[in-house]
Amino acid sequence: MKTLIHKYRHALVLLYGLIYMPWFMWLESRADLPYHVIHVGLDDRIPFVEYFIVPYLLWFLYIAVVFLYLFFKDRREFYQYCIFLFTGMTLFLIISTVYPNGHLLRPSEFERNSIFTLAVQLLYQADTATNIFPSLHVFNSIAAHRAVVNNPALRKKRLIRGGSFILMVSIILATMFLKQHSVLDVISGILLGVLIDQLVYRTDYSTVRIGWGRKRKPEEAA
Repeated sequence: MKTLIHKYRHALVLLYGLIYMPWFMWLESRADLPYHVIHVGLDDRIPFVEYFIVPYLLWFLYIAVVFLYLFFKDRREFYQYCIFLFTGMTLFLIISTVYPNGHLLRPSEFERNSIFTLAVQLLYQADTATNIFPSLHVFNSIAAHRAVVNNPALRKKRLIRGGSFILMVSIILATMFLKQHSVLDVISGILLGVLIDQLVYRTDYSTVRIGWGRKRKPEEAA
């Protein structure tokens, strides 16, 4: 048991959920309070397409599968993935706290009834139209894809790499075609993803100086 605990001690990062979930639930409880309505003209030109509920819901599986794969296969990249996710999620919480926001894009009724529209109705009931900026669906999808393409084993598999990219793009589009997010939410989610990607995957911390000019050793940066 001691060996098992030591081997998977990186599971302690899950304690972040004790910060994120209560904070997020508190934000959702403010849905009836005044908020800034996010809207751009392009939102009105994007049609509602219920079939996008499929990639939208696959988001939950996508994020979880990448999380579990890295958890068991590569601790260092697991930490990078968590830093990517948790940094953006924390910024989202802060923004939503100081800048209450939401949208009025959801259709009041559907043109047809199907299993897809039923799923969308259930989604609307479970998720308020507030706290949407930036889009976490967009940001976390970018985080998952970047984790896939930066993994030495996964990036060699063209089918997985390509499938991850298609799923990421489909999820991003789904946020708009399901009227879950404004185009502005999506753009901000992409920009945030690009920024965190630079910090997590594209910065060489082996050259970072510590104190008064001493260079960090490679083993210290690992």
